[in-house]
Amino acid sequence: MKLAHLADLHLGFRQYERQTPRGGNQREADVAEAFRRAVEDVVAQRPDLIVLAGDIFNSVRPTNPAILFLFQQLQRLRAALPDAPIVMIAGEHDTPRSVETGTILRLYEALGVEVVVDQARRLSFPSLDCAVLAVPHQALTQPDRPALRPQRGATFNVLLLHGQMPGVGETRGTVEYGGAPLELDELAPAQWNYVALGHYHVAQEVAANAWYAGSLEYVNPNPWGQLQDERERGQQGKGYLLVDLKTGRVGIRPIAPVRRHIDLPIIEGKGLTAKELDERIAAAVAAAKPAIDDQVVRLLAFDVSRDTGRALDHAAIRGYKARALHFQLDLRRPEVQRLEMATAQGRRQTLPELTRAFLERRPLDADLDRAELARLGVEYVEHAGQEDGS
Repeated sequence: MKLAHLADLHLGFRQYERQTPRGGNQREADVAEAFRRAVEDVVAQRPDLIVLAGDIFNSVRPTNPAILFLFQQLQRLRAALPDAPIVMIAGEHDTPRSVETGTILRLYEALGVEVVVDQARRLSFPSLDCAVLAVPHQALTQPDRPALRPQRGATFNVLLLHGQMPGVGETRGTVEYGGAPLELDELAPAQWNYVALGHYHVAQEVAANAWYAGSLEYVNPNPWGQLQDERERGQQGKGYLLVDLKTGRVGIRPIAPVRRHIDLPIIEGKGLTAKELDERIAAAVAAAKPAIDDQVVRLLAFDVSRDTGRALDHAAIRGYKARALHFQLDLRRPEVQRLEMATAQGRRQTLPELTRAFLERRPLDADLDRAELARLGVEYVEHAGQEDGS
């Protein structure tokens, strides 16, 4: 009894300005292609049951190409695996603020897909001797949460939900905010054959039989932190999960990336002149494997003064940006160290101070003025506080 567990497709996600030859956003096309490759592999693996654990689209009102693309891919699954039920739940990205607004996900019921968007629903598949309790994001945000209990008499019981486990992804800011909070004892994994989770974008085991499948592409938040999370877990990129419900074995099915996210080695810029820093940057780009062309690239340089940053060879930097799909030279100023020292003293920071600290750390392109961004952010927060009377 094999189950394919996919999550966080975020179809329709757009990023950067590069366009496809047909005029679409290149990153949106990348996200779609990652799902197409996953569907191809799912068809080859021939699971008995397919679950999609929320955040199918990147927004409640996705683009027309994204709506059509999902229809085509689900139709492809239905044609290739007619006996395998498909269960899809809504995540927070699929859930409108107003209940009356409705969701586009119901469109796919016409293909025979089991779509669960608001209240929890128990689905029985007698031919598989299997029951699925499908719990979408909205059901977990209600004051009276559904009881998470398996169906008696079924050989296999699967819990499918979209929510946020405490501590997961918080260290590096790789978890999305707005997820419905979940506790492990609430799930009680021991009573299920498998718990399929959506929301966190890196595949992670939270119990022996409870997993986040992760996203199929780097669709924020903090893709660079996701790369670190994956390395810590010995993972090589993105994929989906294939689960044997009889044995409990969970395997990650890797999906070949459409393009790479490359985090170049960090440069310590303290004491370097602009010319020396230019040489270090050029050497890091030249040594990149694979080459930066058409990839998403970040290069961090610490302890770089504002004057040194301004004196860099920006023509060369523009050349790197032209080669890559996206090239982010993130220069960290020495001021950040003073902010960290102030925080370490234990004094509770004000909201403007927290805003400044966040903006001082936020990854930025080299040609953006970090100090000016921080100043404007603090000014906005202070102004909002005055209007609010705080």
